[in-house]
Amino acid sequence: MGAREEILARVRAAVAGAPEVEIVRGYRTGGHVDDVVELFAERVRDYRAVVHVIPDAEVPARLAELAAGRRMIVPDGFASADATQDGFVPASGTAPRQAADRRWDTLDAADGVITGCAVAIAETGTIVLDHGPGQGARAQTLVPDHHVCVVRADQIVAGVPEAVGRLDPARPLTWISGPSATSDIELNRVEGVHGPRTLEVIIST
Repeated sequence: MGAREEILARVRAAVAGAPEVEIVRGYRTGGHVDDVVELFAERVRDYRAVVHVIPDAEVPARLAELAAGRRMIVPDGFASADATQDGFVPASGTAPRQAADRRWDTLDAADGVITGCAVAIAETGTIVLDHGPGQGARAQTLVPDHHVCVVRADQIVAGVPEAVGRLDPARPLTWISGPSATSDIELNRVEGVHGPRTLEVIIST
C-alpha cells in the first residue's frame, strides 16, 4: 500500500459510522452591473492596461495600426472568431500566423501577439482565454512582450460566476488581469516577468 492509499484508509476508518451532514451551499451565481462594457474598461485601465472601446467596423483598421512595423503573431482562426474582416493580416514583416509555430526563437523574436478571448469579467477586469480558435497556444500569449486582445461586448459578463458558467473546465484556461507584474519584498513593482509587459485591450461594441 502506497502513502496515498494508507492516508485515505485512515480517513475512511476515522469517519466510519459518522452521520451524513447536509452541506448548504449558498454560492453567488450571478450579479448585476448596469453597464458591463463601461465597468470592464474601467477595471482594465486600473491595471495599467491600454483600452480602446470602438465599433466593430473600426477593429480591423485599429489592429493594422497597432501592428504596423511590428512582428505580431496572429493565431489561426483569429479573423472568424473575432468578427474582424476575413483574411485580415497585420502589416508586413509579421511573424508566422500558424498556431503550430510555437518555437521559442519565433516567440522571443515577436514584438507581440494579437488574440481574441473566451470571456471577460467586468467586476474584476479579467480576460479569460481557453486557447480555442483565434486565441493561440498558452506560450504565444505569455512569451511576447505585447498582447493585443480583442474582446467583443457580448463576451463580457458581470462577475466570475457567470464567466465560469460559460467556460469548459476541460480546456486550458488562462486568466489575465492586466499586464504581468510582481513585487519584491520592498514592494518594488516589476512588469513583464511572467508574461507580457504591455496589455492592450480592444473592446468591440
